[in-house]
Amino acid sequence: MRLLDRYLLRELLIPLGYCLGGFLVFWISFDLLSQLDEFQEKKLRALDLAEYYLVKMPDLLVVVMPVALLLALLYALTNHARHHELTAIRAAGVSMWRLSVPYLAVGFIFSFVLFGVSEYWLPDGAGIAEEILNRRQGIRQNVGVGKWHQNLNFRNDQDNRFWHIAAFNSTTFEMIKPQVEWQLPDGSVRQLFARHALWTNNTWTFFQAQEFHHFSDAETNAPMILTNEIAFAEFTETPEEIKSEIKVSSLSSISAAKKVRLTISEILDYKRLHPRMDGANRALLDTQFHARFAAPWTCLVVILIALPFGAPAGRRNVFVGVAASIFIGFGYFVLQRFGMALGTGGYVPAWLGAWAPNFFFGGVGIFLTQRLR
Repeated sequence: MRLLDRYLLRELLIPLGYCLGGFLVFWISFDLLSQLDEFQEKKLRALDLAEYYLVKMPDLLVVVMPVALLLALLYALTNHARHHELTAIRAAGVSMWRLSVPYLAVGFIFSFVLFGVSEYWLPDGAGIAEEILNRRQGIRQNVGVGKWHQNLNFRNDQDNRFWHIAAFNSTTFEMIKPQVEWQLPDGSVRQLFARHALWTNNTWTFFQAQEFHHFSDAETNAPMILTNEIAFAEFTETPEEIKSEIKVSSLSSISAAKKVRLTISEILDYKRLHPRMDGANRALLDTQFHARFAAPWTCLVVILIALPFGAPAGRRNVFVGVAASIFIGFGYFVLQRFGMALGTGGYVPAWLGAWAPNFFFGGVGIFLTQRLR
């Protein structure tokens, strides 16, 4: 790495650290004050609170990282321009794009980091945070572990199998009073009723179960099987697929238009189990799918936006760049929400609703940077 690259990178990372630190301190302080009564009611200790906010931090980073990067880069570029450093660098034969290499590298790295955080860390973070929030209350009241979902209906269209579950624990994968009905190729129907079920050794095991087999011939009796324990290896539904069913079924079009709320695996699992979705659900899931890939690239787009606004030479007030970032960021994030809403509603193709803000602002940033003198 050249000396110039190290210098530009250092001048970017220092204000970026201040921005991220300031956002985190402000968010934690505000959230702590607003939820202090709830924390006291649940008997949380200092270590519990520290663990709780550590788990919740990725959720905040996904939101504030692009904003902090935009603010920091505009501040750094405006500072360089005020001291004529950019003029000197370009007079030495360094092009604007070569000067931007360390900034673009940071944008690429942060984009991949945000994708990993949002896809692999963030989905489990909400459940872990909920468990931390209720751990002292659970010990004191001797209640069960995990979160229970009541009256769950789950249909596997691929295997023509329907589940009704009185209660499902998304942490321990325990079912209370599950009922399963499925149709065989010969037209007969099988039904299974059980007191409870557990996911063990990658197989659903049912306890105190009754199984009925209804043949297509109405005159044929339906034999009944009673057993204390029975495992069904033929049931391909996994707990993760049931959890994705819960998440998708509870997701409204309004909340889906505001934010990416589903992981790629959850979307693919749901689409595999429901190949015959209606147009509204398909538009919602397709938009969420494309937005999952498009959203992390916000970090790279804000780099392209900041370059032409912060790099023009001349003695300028540092706060001019900061003020410009507020308007630029506002317009960009508004267009993101608008594109998500159009894609979710089926008014535009899903890929266009998710990627249009990146294409537009990224393209404008490249065009304006190319015209810099």
